[in-house]
Amino acid sequence: MNWFKGRHFNHDIITVAVGYYFRFNLSYRDIVEIMADRGVSVHHTTTMRWVHHYDAIFRRLWSRHRQATSQSWRVGETYIKVNGSWNYLYRAIDNQGLTLDFSLRKQRDYLAAYHFLKRLLNCLATDQYGATLKAIKQVAKDGLLDLKSHQCSKYRNNLIEQDHRFIKRHRVQSAGFQNIRTAASTLAGVEVIHAMRKETRRNGSIFGFSVITTLQQMLVA
Repeated sequence: MNWFKGRHFNHDIITVAVGYYFRFNLSYRDIVEIMADRGVSVHHTTTMRWVHHYDAIFRRLWSRHRQATSQSWRVGETYIKVNGSWNYLYRAIDNQGLTLDFSLRKQRDYLAAYHFLKRLLNCLATDQYGATLKAIKQVAKDGLLDLKSHQCSKYRNNLIEQDHRFIKRHRVQSAGFQNIRTAASTLAGVEVIHAMRKETRRNGSIFGFSVITTLQQMLVA
């Protein structure tokens, strides 16, 4: 499928701009400077539109080819500020640290936890937050999870707490998100690139991780 049909810029230019934005803690104007150094003149609002368009495509393609296969999962949430208010990014990784899923929610409550957790059908470890435990019981009641598979331990869940740091650090210099739609789209792109980087590191590539090469391979697969 031609993901770049109708675009006024070459697909390599778009891949570099969007890939760098998701991989590094850069602003849209930073991307404009990087592209200008490469002889490409692009407006920061154009870059923003690319980011908001391709995040969903990257997530869909990544979901098809993600390599996480472990039956043991870790689930947790971290705080993300959107338009001055705290929102909550629910995240799931396997016991090797590979990303399984993520979802940005306005509330950290039973319904938010339930809608995220009902996708998880295998063994998982969570923290001891009350709303999460309530959601676990409802998922089990719905027949989607065996309660014996759930372990509540802050120590076993340290893996995902450490993994939260990359997402938090990535946006620390950002001016902030203005609404939950753009926050969700941007964080989806960041999560996908972070997930692919972890997969490359686990596979022990001698060439290391290249966000541009990885995206190009995914887009043509």
